[in-house]
Amino acid sequence: MIPIRTGGCICGALRYHTTGEPLFGTVCHCAFCRRRLGSAYAVLMSFPEAAVEVTQGRWSEYEHRSDVSGRWLKMRFCPQCGTTISHTAEFRPGFCTVTGGTFDDPTWITVQRHIWVKSKLPWVTIPPDVEAYEEGYVART
Repeated sequence: MIPIRTGGCICGALRYHTTGEPLFGTVCHCAFCRRRLGSAYAVLMSFPEAAVEVTQGRWSEYEHRSDVSGRWLKMRFCPQCGTTISHTAEFRPGFCTVTGGTFDDPTWITVQRHIWVKSKLPWVTIPPDVEAYEEGYVART
């Protein structure tokens, strides 16, 4: 049976569902992800774009262009409460990455890799059995 998982923003105005398993799960420790999500790191579940559907409301979008790579990242968020729901990235066309904390039940999430660990906060511990990369990693699927 193909899993359908639901999620949404903190105020409930924006709801979504994903269909199928994510292609991969990543924890990102870069300063940009920390700032954009207001957290110690980002938990990111990447799906084919067609597998993520807004079922209630609509999201707003903000495009950020990296001062390092020059590539864009389009963040999608609830226009009422500001919860960041997902993003798409120029370097990964056809993917939609959903923030793990917005799923109604995130207990199913598994993480294959940690990236930008050179920027991780000193009190964060990475499990020894999970891949870790000093900088970014572009998954090949």
